[in-house]
Parts: sequence; structure tokens; C-alpha cells
Amino acid sequence: MVNIQAAQLDLLFYALSDSTRRQIMALAGRKAHTITELAKPFKMSLAAVSKHIKILEDAKLLIRRREGRIHFCTLDARQLKTAEACIKFYTKFWNQRLDLLAQNLEAPHGKRK
Repeated sequence: MVNIQAAQLDLLFYALSDSTRRQIMALAGRKAHTITELAKPFKMSLAAVSKHIKILEDAKLLIRRREGRIHFCTLDARQLKTAEACIKFYTKFWNQRLDLLAQNLEAPHGKRK
């Protein structure tokens, strides 16, 4: 179970790591777009944009639906809650560690932990 969650988290952060994919997410967050519409703002081939879309789908950030031969993509922001929870965990962890370090640095020399 933990490996499945870790693998999904890896996919999620990998998908979020690319600026093109984040721009695609922003477009798909406004309304449903065809893949051709999503590709239009970018100076890359339709095949290259399709690869980005596939990565976003694998990370469960985009939902693709078909109407005949046309594919529409919309943002599914629910996975962003997973990323947020991960970031909050590490924020809390590092804040506690840094607070402890500050306490130790401020303590008199003989009373450090």
C-alpha cells in the first residue's frame, strides 16, 4: 500500500515539475479543451503535447473524455490535495527541527540538548 502511494506521489510531483504541464493544467482548469486546443499555445508538435497530457492523466490530474473521435480534457484538482498534504507534513517536520536547532543555539553552553 505504501509503495502504491509513494509511486502515485512520484507521478504527481513529476507531472507538476514541468512548466508546460502546469500551463496545460491551467488551461484545462478553466473549461474542457480538446487536445488540439491545449496544444495551440505551445511551439511543439501535437504528439509532444499528447505525451504531456498522458503524464498528467497518469498522475490523475487530468480527466479525458471522448465524444466520438474528439477527446476533451479537464483538470481534476483532487490530487493536488495529496501534494498539499505531503508538503504540509514536511513543512511541519522541518519547522520542528529548525525550532529545536534554534533552542539549542540559544541555550547556555552547558544546557544544550
